[in-house]
Amino acid sequence: MSVETILGPVRPGELGAVDAHEHVFLRTPVNPGDDFLDPAKAVAELTLVAASGIRTVVDLTPVGLGRQPLELAETSRQTGVHVVAATGYHRAAHYADSHWARHADDRTLLSVLMDDLTVGIDRHDWAFPRPEPTPHKAGIIKLGASYQKISGLERRWFAAGAAAAAQTGVPIAVHTEVGTAAFAVLQLLADHGIPAERVLLAHTDRNPDPYLHLDLIEHGAHLVYDTIGRIKYRPDSVVLDLLETIATHGRLDHVCLGTDVGRSNMLTSYGGGPGMDVLGREFVPRLRRRLGDDAVRTVLETAPQAVLRTVRTD
Repeated sequence: MSVETILGPVRPGELGAVDAHEHVFLRTPVNPGDDFLDPAKAVAELTLVAASGIRTVVDLTPVGLGRQPLELAETSRQTGVHVVAATGYHRAAHYADSHWARHADDRTLLSVLMDDLTVGIDRHDWAFPRPEPTPHKAGIIKLGASYQKISGLERRWFAAGAAAAAQTGVPIAVHTEVGTAAFAVLQLLADHGIPAERVLLAHTDRNPDPYLHLDLIEHGAHLVYDTIGRIKYRPDSVVLDLLETIATHGRLDHVCLGTDVGRSNMLTSYGGGPGMDVLGREFVPRLRRRLGDDAVRTVLETAPQAVLRTVRTD
């Protein structure tokens, strides 16, 4: 079994400590004016991430939102940080009314994902008419649900993502808006043949209900607590409390961590904060003091390395 990184497949154990939700480059109409597309600044940011002890980042930027596969590969080379790149479709709010993904037929939606996963990510991030595949493949599928629901358009994108996951064996990460609609997400993917064990639910820490989280884990899902350092949502002590509760039930092996940088003003390289390295720099030492080395290894290494591996179905 292996994990597909932007520079090619590696064994899961080679990933080291994993930040399970980041964006190295991003452009979205949801955050106008907060794009971050500068390759030099990406290198500077991931250099700090590497210095904080994180060895791998999972870049969950899906189709059409500023992916730059050639620059992403070079950033990985220069910093020594493994990067797992994504394909897929975000929640509907991230695509303008005129975007092709809103109007494409089901065959096109699937073929775009399959090309990213098996041929190489389009150099222009699927800005039609003529794709130019790079040698760099995606290793995970990103999907998105709206607040408290999955819209009709998003259901079409879920169907394409599930079909691509079934054919390639890669996992699926799902944006849950403020941690909602998580069970609906799991049910919809199950209806398309994707077991919860192959699903990561992002932003569950924004709905800090530990017993809901334990129920989701009981169904097999992996949770991503990925708003570390985002104090406007809640203090990081709340995440520490969540992790302690999950640990007392022996289920930390289904929890991953990340910071989900989504705006340029959150990046040190753009003069903002807390920086992509806040996970390793500040949160991990606090987690180690609270729960010890084994807990840190579980959420940074054991859990993400297990779920990120490609599982062949043939």
